[in-house]
Amino acid sequence: MRDQKSTHTWPDTLPSQFGPYDLDEVPETHRTPSPQAPGEPAAPAPAAEAGATHVLPQPQRLPLGRWLQEGLRASVLKVPRTGAAVPAPLQLIVLVLLASAVLLGLERLHVAGPATFNLRGWLLTWWSLPLLGWCAWWAMSAPRGQGAPAPVTGGLAAWLALTSVAVLPASALAYALMAWGAHQPDRWSTGRGPMVFWVLYVATVLWMLAADVRVLSRFVRSPLRTGVYGLLLVGVLVGGMQYASSRSWVPAPADDDTPEPARLHLSQSLFESQQDLMQQQADALVAERPGVTDVYALVFAPYARENVFRRESTMVSQVLQERFDAQGRVLHLLNHAETADTHVWATPENLTRAVHALAERMDKENDVLMVYMTSHGARNHQLAASHWPLEVPPISPEMLRQVLDAAGIRHRVIAISACYSGGWIDTLATPSTLIMTAADATHTSYGCGALSELTFFGRAVFDEQLRSTHSFEEAFKKALPLIQQREVEAGKTDGFSNPQIRVGAEIGPVLKGLEERLTTAPR
Repeated sequence: MRDQKSTHTWPDTLPSQFGPYDLDEVPETHRTPSPQAPGEPAAPAPAAEAGATHVLPQPQRLPLGRWLQEGLRASVLKVPRTGAAVPAPLQLIVLVLLASAVLLGLERLHVAGPATFNLRGWLLTWWSLPLLGWCAWWAMSAPRGQGAPAPVTGGLAAWLALTSVAVLPASALAYALMAWGAHQPDRWSTGRGPMVFWVLYVATVLWMLAADVRVLSRFVRSPLRTGVYGLLLVGVLVGGMQYASSRSWVPAPADDDTPEPARLHLSQSLFESQQDLMQQQADALVAERPGVTDVYALVFAPYARENVFRRESTMVSQVLQERFDAQGRVLHLLNHAETADTHVWATPENLTRAVHALAERMDKENDVLMVYMTSHGARNHQLAASHWPLEVPPISPEMLRQVLDAAGIRHRVIAISACYSGGWIDTLATPSTLIMTAADATHTSYGCGALSELTFFGRAVFDEQLRSTHSFEEAFKKALPLIQQREVEAGKTDGFSNPQIRVGAEIGPVLKGLEERLTTAPR
């Protein structure tokens, strides 16, 4: 391809598919002599010196600042003007480590709070460099046509130096965006926030890809090989997502003397005793009383690795028995290594068995079933379950709804103490159901850590307010400002958990009658 506007003959053999370089970049050995004017004598050929040996030219050098300047020029998709210059080894090391240090510093902001450096995670970020380097070398080594001059590039070292700087602005912007999301998740998790976040993130990734390919096009003749490199680059980015859980920075471990939780030791006798325990506790349930609205309860704590859920579920079980006349009508399912002999495991199968056992004892049309679940919650609105080495799948709102409907229990009071638990409301809501959650669908709740005595929700609603009232609605209303105040004092950074309540039209009168009976009952 020839540049018709150029007066030089160099554009006849371009070293890049994106256009000619400046003539000053082309060494004398690659220039074609200008045509002679008519009548001018031919220039004499230089005489060869006897015994002369061919000496390889020394590589051109540029100052470090020039490499930075041209790399940033490539970041805005302009051709870097480095000619045949090759970075010195020290310059190359400085440029690569400088880019890595900037991104490492920005990645530190992805962890809100104390963090420790994760060497393994940092090393994993370098896995793609040899692969991309090999592909770049392959693209640069495309065969030339006979008589075509070799491209003037600076080689693989120049490519690496320029690429390290060229992709830095886009990468830094992407890292900063993720850090913003880590420190202010509520800004990006509601309304149009998720869409805006991903649009911005994808835009920065595309910018980074374009800058990377732009640098390579400076070194490669073949559009086909440049395209192959671009496809490999996309594959590397997609493949790298499998290392998303391996970060260069991880939250620092809590500086406390909290002992490791006890471990469950499985045995055949333990499995057999668990089966017997379920049947024994189901048989021990007290039968319903005709003409009395009795309260039956299922307290479910499936996460064995945190003692807070054991304490909270035990407290709720006691409050229901003491305050709601539910002695002998509560099943407490709990995952904890120290309670395997006394409590039925909190698994999906036992959840189904427990609900049906309660349904057999109660008046399914007139009595009230209270379900309390406490664990960690996920953004997909599943309740975490853990009892290693026993494999326990998570609990979903659809699972609970199906079990309750199959049992035919009409009046339900459900409380979910978990992050993002507001996502359970729509699935569980019925005209004859009251449901309370420790957070809305987009926020975390608080107080479920290893050092917590009780969750903020369980403490405020059950351990405090329901000890002085028999009204779930009143207890919830009074607990809200307490929860908000305690979250502020504890330094919760992702916004108010915003606990939710929804009361079905048919359950209200039933709970009002229950409240009146319990309030006037002799103590």
